[in-house]
Amino acid sequence: MLALAPDAASVSAARRLTGAALTGTGAADGLVWGLCAGSGSKPYQAVVDLEDPAYRCSCPSRKFPCKHALALLLAWAGGAVPEAAEPAAYAAAWRHEREARAATAAARPARGGVRDEAAAARRADQRDSRVAAGLAELEVWLRDQVRTGLTGVAGGYGHTSRIAARMVDAQAAGVAGTLRRLAAVPASGEGWPARLLAEYGQLHLLVRAYQRVGELAAPLAAVVRSRVGYPVGREEVLAEPAVTDRWLVLGVRDNLEGTVAARRIWLRGTRTGRYALLLLFEPSGMFARMPGGELGTGLAFEADLHFYPGAPPLRALAGTQHAAAGPGGAPQAGDIAGLLRAVAGALAADPWLTEWPAVVLGVPVRSGEEWLLADPTGACLPLRPAGEAAWLLAAVSGGDPVPVAVEWTPAGLVPLACWHGDRAVAL
Repeated sequence: MLALAPDAASVSAARRLTGAALTGTGAADGLVWGLCAGSGSKPYQAVVDLEDPAYRCSCPSRKFPCKHALALLLAWAGGAVPEAAEPAAYAAAWRHEREARAATAAARPARGGVRDEAAAARRADQRDSRVAAGLAELEVWLRDQVRTGLTGVAGGYGHTSRIAARMVDAQAAGVAGTLRRLAAVPASGEGWPARLLAEYGQLHLLVRAYQRVGELAAPLAAVVRSRVGYPVGREEVLAEPAVTDRWLVLGVRDNLEGTVAARRIWLRGTRTGRYALLLLFEPSGMFARMPGGELGTGLAFEADLHFYPGAPPLRALAGTQHAAAGPGGAPQAGDIAGLLRAVAGALAADPWLTEWPAVVLGVPVRSGEEWLLADPTGACLPLRPAGEAAWLLAAVSGGDPVPVAVEWTPAGLVPLACWHGDRAVAL
């Protein structure tokens, strides 16, 4: 056991923890687990798989294994850990995650030789530990922001740069991207403190969710891991069951301002009514030469889509295409109330959701300097950004409601396209 320690200091610290600091210990089916008191109000959850061995602890330590896992091993070796009928819930959930990762890795074809499954599992566990440590530091940083106030962040764009860089080191790329985006909030105009605090709250919720990711239902756990920045391999997605439909392109949006140019293609199945999002990445922005890059607003194509794990499943990869793309006609449209019900259901499944597609029967109307999209019931939501798209929508509609494809965001509706009869007009 002592040979597993990363250094002598960890051994000394572990010996001090083998007494009253360890509670709720148990051993069953090759697992040893227990709770270890730390500096916070909640004890750390430590689990050791004796077969590899492999370790998992909710503490922020970057040592592997940490002192809590070592203390648990020393207590078990000394006969101080009782046998149990079955593993604790958090220990069993961790083993299930490792087995699922191993099964996915085994199904993936090897590149350049035989894949070392044991090494892959160790790398996955090491990444989990690095992410947990990084998010623990983020939680402290968030508390500091609230405790010291927001006046110190109003003067520039650099207040998140250091913690974002730490998230990159911790392999939490999704969180790092969110923090970089928040750097611009203090310069976003009136009401920025409320917007920044809301974003901080979302990050804190993500940190807490990751700390309990082993206890979450599989779809929500997939959402949490995706938001943190865990990638999902293309082969793994294509192994998911296919959804075959005639997919109508509701809108195409390009983002050329990021590190890598990205294209977002919103789809809706004409038979299932299901929405999907295709993401294309091309450093040069030449999307037309990529598979799927030729798809334009208003076209429809018969194909299999495979959805990424998550709740609700939205992002997808295109699989087998059964027929060439052609004019798709106008989609069925709903009202604002139906859109808001759909968004509420989606947010209940993914609290970090920032966009959701819909087709609304509506007409643009002016309210002062603001454009709104109004449905036949009189319900309205703001169009943001509006600009030329609102004027074009007004020209196409002629004052009568028309089907409008939109992307819901917390700030308002982003107009994507509208239909004049069966003809699609990109906005």
